[in-house]
Amino acid sequence: MQNSTIPEDIIKIQKKLASFEKDSRNYKKYTKILAKHIKSHTMKKRVNAHIKTIETIEKIEKDGIDDILK
Repeated sequence: MQNSTIPEDIIKIQKKLASFEKDSRNYKKYTKILAKHIKSHTMKKRVNAHIKTIETIEKIEKDGIDDILK
């Protein structure tokens, strides 16, 4: 399993967001920034998972399933 820790930039944004009053201008601004960072992080994880799946399928096609199950 890959390292599933939260990136440092997202934690910094969350800490900053917690210091603002809800529904203030800065709160809304940092909420949008946080959403963008989370979306980017999620997409990176999805791409890595897809790449890993493709590599596994190629390995199965090349070596056969018996070698992988051993």
